[in-house]
Amino acid sequence: MPFEEDDPLEGTLGKHLESAPPDGQATQDSQATQRKGSQDNQASPKKGSQDSQASPKKGSRDSQASPKKGSRDSQASPKKGSRDSQASPKKGSRDSQASPKKGSRDSQASPKKGSRDSQASPKRGSQDSQASPKKGSQDVQATQRKGSQESQASQSKGSQDSQTSQSKGSMEKTDETPSEQSEEGEGPEETTRSLAHSTSQIMESQLLYSSEENELTSLESPKSESPHSSLEILSEQSAETEESERLSKTFEESSEQGPQATPESTLEILVGAEGLSAVKKPSIRVYEDDVLPEEGEEEEEEEEEQLEEEEPSSSGEAAPPPQESLLYHSEEDGLFKKKTEKEKIYPLSLAWCYGWNSALPVYNLRNQKPRLLLYAAAHTAVLYDALRNCQRHLQGHSNVITCMSVSENRRWISTADKGPQCLVIIWDSFSGIPVRTIFNICPEGNGIKAMAMTNDAKFLVTIDDATCQKVCIWRWTVDTETPACFVTLKSKVGVQEYIIFNPANYRELVSNSKTQLLYYEWDEVKGTLEFSTPVLTEKTFNKTVGKFSQSLFHFVTRQILTATMEGKLVVWDLHPPPRSYTSLEVLHIKACKLLHLQKDGLTVLTTVDNFFVTGDVRGHIKFYDSKLSLVYWYSQFKLGPIRMLSFSKDPLISVGNKSNFSSDCTLPGDPFIVRNFVIATSNARVFHLKTEETQLEEILIEPKEAIHAIACHPYKPLIAIGSVCGLLKMWNYRKKMYVVSRIFKDGLGIQSLTFNPEGFLLGVGFTSGSVYILDAVSLKNEAMEPFKYSRGNITHISFSHDSQYLATADVNCTVAVYKTVIKNEVKVWEYLARLHSHHKEIQSLLFGIQPDNTEPRLLSLGKDRLLIEYDLLRSTRDQLEILDIHRTDQEAIPNCMIWYPPLTRESFLLICNSMYKVKLFNSTTKMCRRTLIGPTYGSPIEQILVLPEKASQDVHKRYLAFINRDKVGLQILPIDGNPHKTAAIICHPNGVSNMTLSYDGTYAFTAGGDDRTVLQWEITLQALEAAVYLGGEDLNPFYGLLDGGREGEFYKELEDYFYYSQLRSQGIDTMETRKVSTHIPLSELPFLMRAIGFYPSEEQIDDMLNEVKFSEYVDTGKLVDSINLPEFVKVYINHRPPFGQTMSEIRNAFKVLGYLNKDGKMAIKREDFLELLLTKGEHMTEEELSDCFSTLFGLNPEGWKSEPATLSHKGSDICLEEELPEEITAEIFTTDILGLPIPEDF
Repeated sequence: MPFEEDDPLEGTLGKHLESAPPDGQATQDSQATQRKGSQDNQASPKKGSQDSQASPKKGSRDSQASPKKGSRDSQASPKKGSRDSQASPKKGSRDSQASPKKGSRDSQASPKKGSRDSQASPKRGSQDSQASPKKGSQDVQATQRKGSQESQASQSKGSQDSQTSQSKGSMEKTDETPSEQSEEGEGPEETTRSLAHSTSQIMESQLLYSSEENELTSLESPKSESPHSSLEILSEQSAETEESERLSKTFEESSEQGPQATPESTLEILVGAEGLSAVKKPSIRVYEDDVLPEEGEEEEEEEEEQLEEEEPSSSGEAAPPPQESLLYHSEEDGLFKKKTEKEKIYPLSLAWCYGWNSALPVYNLRNQKPRLLLYAAAHTAVLYDALRNCQRHLQGHSNVITCMSVSENRRWISTADKGPQCLVIIWDSFSGIPVRTIFNICPEGNGIKAMAMTNDAKFLVTIDDATCQKVCIWRWTVDTETPACFVTLKSKVGVQEYIIFNPANYRELVSNSKTQLLYYEWDEVKGTLEFSTPVLTEKTFNKTVGKFSQSLFHFVTRQILTATMEGKLVVWDLHPPPRSYTSLEVLHIKACKLLHLQKDGLTVLTTVDNFFVTGDVRGHIKFYDSKLSLVYWYSQFKLGPIRMLSFSKDPLISVGNKSNFSSDCTLPGDPFIVRNFVIATSNARVFHLKTEETQLEEILIEPKEAIHAIACHPYKPLIAIGSVCGLLKMWNYRKKMYVVSRIFKDGLGIQSLTFNPEGFLLGVGFTSGSVYILDAVSLKNEAMEPFKYSRGNITHISFSHDSQYLATADVNCTVAVYKTVIKNEVKVWEYLARLHSHHKEIQSLLFGIQPDNTEPRLLSLGKDRLLIEYDLLRSTRDQLEILDIHRTDQEAIPNCMIWYPPLTRESFLLICNSMYKVKLFNSTTKMCRRTLIGPTYGSPIEQILVLPEKASQDVHKRYLAFINRDKVGLQILPIDGNPHKTAAIICHPNGVSNMTLSYDGTYAFTAGGDDRTVLQWEITLQALEAAVYLGGEDLNPFYGLLDGGREGEFYKELEDYFYYSQLRSQGIDTMETRKVSTHIPLSELPFLMRAIGFYPSEEQIDDMLNEVKFSEYVDTGKLVDSINLPEFVKVYINHRPPFGQTMSEIRNAFKVLGYLNKDGKMAIKREDFLELLLTKGEHMTEEELSDCFSTLFGLNPEGWKSEPATLSHKGSDICLEEELPEEITAEIFTTDILGLPIPEDF
């Protein structure tokens, strides 16, 4: 039975196997004698003289010199040897032992084993002149089935008395083991059809085939001299054979399952769960005759292989148990298995993707059940089953996916991204497993602009996004990080945005930019890629051509077609016909026609079922025949600009006369039969069209512009998602179902959303400055008229706890307040007041509750470092009163603010700043009570939320969720600087714009802004707690943050300084008995910090002293006046700069304060430098300034006031004009004045 036609790889292998040359084939009698006869007289007891068989699946293996098996008839293999003469002690002489498993098979001649040599099986290739290649010798088969087993035994077994092993002594014997068949002669189609399809697709897509018709496929594996083994392609062309052997792909097997079968051949490739990873034993088995081995035989074969592999090792370690291959056993419906609790091993795992990248195509992978679509959402490829409403996420990219492609049989998916360490990943669409990753494909981070696969999925072409683009062809089935060939394009050809292989000849390609088409020819032997750049201008046809969109090869003639945005089609002629790959003919391509198809621009050009198909900017779809005559069109749907047309891989067949296909527009009016297809538009809509009944089904209706606004309902599983395009959608995030939506008129882009605490109202802030208050169920206006008191984007919107107030903040640093009033016994919303309270962007707007009553309080935090509290009770119409203003940071910029959960008796505000610090402020006095190091995942925290109390099983444990520039993470409270208490994962590589949490704390949602997606993350707190447990207790996690750890030089030096501070505090010159203590006075804290290299400002010193001093005041009412070494280590780690000081920070300061000198460096004049120190920031007195410089210049050896009894006598006499240079640069200040070895940036 041949392979199924819908898989081009399977058809290719089937053709190669069936068309193998019959040269050298012997008659059945001679084959039986050679293969099963007197093997004790042959050099190989397992193979026989197979050099005369020329089997299509085996080939002449003894003449191929396979690296693993080699010419076993001439080699004395150390594992097998000449077993007919050695009588291996492990194997024994099984023919004389009459093994109970094997029995005396030479005399039994089991009908299931039969006489394989006299069956003349068509797949064994033992076909004499009397046997048909496909049916074999039916007379002999009938004899075998009906019981003439005595003659069969004599022919099939030969003189097995003299053999050391019967069917298990040979690795090749496994290839010949038949499966059980019914005596009625039924073929194996019914029992192996589904497995055959999946297995052959896996293996055949990974084999390297030669392009010649008469090649033979060898499925041997080489000896494991290296960590990998290869698949060889044996062809009559020696050059191609050597190349294939040199570049062959690494595949290894590890499985406990028995081998399976396919109608032509079962290629068992046992790949580990990690994709194409190295596992136990490299091997590939081939089972012929459409049959599987018997159960007993299979077990014995596995035992025998284990015995053959058992060799004494020096270590004596047992081999690891084999693993079952996820790839090999994958099926089309195995993608959407629900995770068990044991599989939830990550604190955050992706659960659902809302929205998709409409700039990329959507592929129709399967049209029936499941109706499987492929699209991209941020850095994740999504496999979406539209019928069952479930998703499978292909995660592996750390940058946004920029292009995708699929194979003709829809089995293999390739994705590529753009950014640092960009990747190309090839996935198996059945299992969702990445089977190949090409790392660092663009070292400069330019990423991939376009990509395509050949029809047989053997080759992949990529075009990067550099100024001078590079076109590479990859043999992705080969374990190599270098392309098979490449060529670099010049910038004058434009940015090539689209590329495709010629389906009829993979050595030809075509790509196009907006203005230039390129035709490529690949010389596979020489490994060169040449291209031609045909000239086409407005003068060529004296007509406007328009910008190119897509190109393809004509499926009948030697031509290329290119669609343009002017509704025209450029026809290019290829001259001459395909050249031989040894000639040096010059490539030539010429534009011969310009066809005006329509007025609207063509955005899509593809082929299906001998039709050319176009899609345009108005959503019209048209079909043309090979002569470019219009056959049929769809223009009634008003879809919008078409981005992609993806047809089903299964063609439609009209059954009977009662079909619902429409008639085409030709004169005969024949039914227009075309495959069902998926339509993706540029406005983020996806439709499925059933062509038989012309039924259009909506699959995805998503926002087409940026998403910044998301909010979760306070007690229902609902999330509201608002887009800049004006689309507001409500989703049930548990059932993944759309609930209700509203589209606002043009100009009303949604910027912010919030529910009131009762969940009845939804506040919406728009980019125009308008504020709407909607009913949370129907999304209809709750207020009669929207509020319009702001002139810019409403960046923040919030309800008070009692829903009496609504506050907004806009981009103009203005806070506006609205409140409810009773008018005519009806509660209505009205405007109260607004105030331009900040002079820089507002970062947070927060309602709270007064500590002594239940009245609401309102606070705002801005980039101007001001924390402002407003007096709502005293505020009147147009007059918003301020209660308190407090500066939160001296240098860092605050990013966000929340109420700290009530884990202590003291009420705190938690503020995160740009220096990776988390600060706790007393909510009443605004005093900084603690400073802690926050999560350091590449960028500081930008938004933080407290998980609801019900999310934790322990009422005393609370958690935070946070986002930074591109990640979402979790943090265990209380924050203490322990790095193991936090975890994060990349969510939106191009930036996260917002975050919200479900009411029960089981999900976190992140909005990606310009990537037009919202991601739903499942939270598993047990995984986070496990990481804390593994990180150690007490100070162990903190020691790892010190250079060298606890045993390093830095910690030893810190201990020495700590003990020296104890001595200094008691007096260095005293002769009295010293008090032994584990503490030092708080007054020593600043000196000890400076001694170990951290130079805090006076404000930072006050924060550190207050932190220690008031650490026990709320609980005991007493102040702390000393600190021990463990507590000092924690204070030092939490207060120091997380990445130390670098030259870039100092240079940035000089850029702000200085000028550009004649050497091109930023500098500050000496007089200005001294003036800044005396008047700006924490300004110094002249005496302090002199004392500091006297110490820095070595005039005060003990340092400024470092000893209580020692003061500088030369500070007042120092002449700074003589000591300081006239012009000070960042380098002079760092090296000559401070004397610090500050490193460059990391």
